[in-house]
Amino acid sequence: MIENQKIRPAQVVGPLGEPLTLDSLPPRNTTRWVVRRKAEVVAAVNGGLLTVDEACERYDLTLEEFAGWQRAVDRSGMHGLRVTRIQYYKTLYERQQKY
Repeated sequence: MIENQKIRPAQVVGPLGEPLTLDSLPPRNTTRWVVRRKAEVVAAVNGGLLTVDEACERYDLTLEEFAGWQRAVDRSGMHGLRVTRIQYYKTLYERQQKY
């Protein structure tokens, strides 16, 4: 039975270097997604605190929406999550791919 159970960390390092736990993640009913909250959810999934499915269910996200957040963090860090800069970072990344 134990082999079927996944061991999860009690906390992971958040995007600003602070410890993140399940209790310190954004509330389930979050509707206003600022950069810090998005980055915290991505860090929780990357660190193994949540699975992608759990994060999508907990925050009522689509898989594509979460994958977009994760891609933005991988490419540009927290700045890539800013809604007002999406087009800028997308263009920058496409230019970098050409070279």
